Amino acid sequence: MLFMHEDIVKKLEGNFPGAKVEVVDTSAGHESHNALYNIAVTVVWAGFAEKSLVEQHQMVHDVLKDELKSKIHALRLTTRSQ
Repeated sequence: MLFMHEDIVKKLEGNFPGAKVEVVDTSAGHESHNALYNIAVTVVWAGFAEKSLVEQHQMVHDVLKDELKSKIHALRLTTRSQ
């Protein structure tokens, strides 16, 4: 999971410059559903200030679309501007 964790953090930080990103594996320390992971992601980014919660989540989902298709089974997402 560490490798994927670092990739997700880098990808989100690259798409949301200056963001504070946290990724936590919630899979209870093991792979589930055919090597797919359950993760909790928090993104705090000033650019979300003028966006609705739905828009914020759509932006993050767009960035992680490939991972959501192949590596992530469940995503708990928290976004905010501050």
